[in-house]
Amino acid sequence: MQYYYFMLSSVEILILSAIQGISEFLPVSSAAHLVLVSKYYAFVNQSLLIDICLHLGSLIAIIVYFRKDLFHFIKNRNFLLKILIGTIPIIPVGYILYQTKLIDQLRNLEVIGWMSLLFGILLYVSDRSKVLKTIDKNFTNKSAIFIGLFQVLALIPGVSRSGITITSGRMLGFNRFDSARISFFLSIPTLAAASFIGIYNIYREGSAELNFLAIIAVIFSFIFSYITIALFFNFIKKFSLNIFIIYRIALSLFILGIVYL
Repeated sequence: MQYYYFMLSSVEILILSAIQGISEFLPVSSAAHLVLVSKYYAFVNQSLLIDICLHLGSLIAIIVYFRKDLFHFIKNRNFLLKILIGTIPIIPVGYILYQTKLIDQLRNLEVIGWMSLLFGILLYVSDRSKVLKTIDKNFTNKSAIFIGLFQVLALIPGVSRSGITITSGRMLGFNRFDSARISFFLSIPTLAAASFIGIYNIYREGSAELNFLAIIAVIFSFIFSYITIALFFNFIKKFSLNIFIIYRIALSLFILGIVYL
């Protein structure tokens, strides 16, 4: 019986890690996938501790992937400052939404379906923008604030954090590759802040202990996240974002069909 429970738990962690690792960094909304899967299957092992470990796995993956860039940031503190400036808006707003439980009221299929559809269309429109800027020459404090303000919208389930930050980067005239780089750099302090708040809540409540499932959650999330990041950047060097836009629209129509039909 214990062996069966362990195998079931491991499969659940694998599924949650795949959802987190893949959809966190693609412009398709991780919340949409998690809520949709949860509608048809009740995860036994989905807890605050597991959620934190999944985010930690993604955070470690992006740090490892961009380790050379991050080392460069230590020398180029001006760019690091811009990333921090772009992160400022989402932290207090996110903290308020989660502490007041307002975010739970938005976490439903109707909101997720409409947000995924509307911001998928916005991603399509912005991806038609002309490339006028490069991250090395044109990423200013104003650009960081502009993208950072758009990132706040990602707190609404269905919007997609990577999707909205790439959208705002393309609106400013950055190419897909640089827009994605900015998006992923902004995710580092955002994921770190989310993990810190979660760890603080666990410490305050004293409700969880580190266990084997938590460890494999970090490992699986890291693996899925790292592979996704690498494949995504190779993809956008050659192709447009159309495949993700089509997928988002199809997924949103499916979700809205569940809601209204």
